[in-house]
Amino acid sequence: MLALIGAIASGTPGRTQTNATEAAVKATYLYKFAPFVRWPASAFPSPSSPFYLCVLGNDPFGAVLNQAVSGQQLDGRPMAVRRLRGGEGGGGCHILYLGDAGGRSTAEALRNAKGAPVLTVADQNQAVPGAVIQFMVRNGRVRFDIDPAAAAANGVTISSKLLSLAVSARPGG
Repeated sequence: MLALIGAIASGTPGRTQTNATEAAVKATYLYKFAPFVRWPASAFPSPSSPFYLCVLGNDPFGAVLNQAVSGQQLDGRPMAVRRLRGGEGGGGCHILYLGDAGGRSTAEALRNAKGAPVLTVADQNQAVPGAVIQFMVRNGRVRFDIDPAAAAANGVTISSKLLSLAVSARPGG
């Protein structure tokens, strides 16, 4: 009982657990988005090229994302996770999660990805305008907005099934 009171009073353990759960849900969403998005053939150098899910900037997922993607395939292509440093662009990525990287490199990566066949994903609280999908937490649940115009500008097509799951699906999310 005292341990529970201490955890509630400090807020840290509960917050850490909440963050870990939120990161696990987002990691799962990231790879689950893939079957509901269509990339042009030009997005893959060869028929056997891997499908890359990339994380740029601070990585809130850690090993959870690797575990979620391990053994997964998309249209016969193995899924792989790549973690990019701030100076790297999202070249070769099919899904690019824009972690908090101090603003400038995140905005720069988004500009570099514009027009390339990549599904860009960010957290709404990071204020990354122009990302195709933006995560948010509403009523304790991870939800997302979709910007179909940004997807079209990048040459990716989002299925109506995924659009129907979004909180909103309109320009700007």
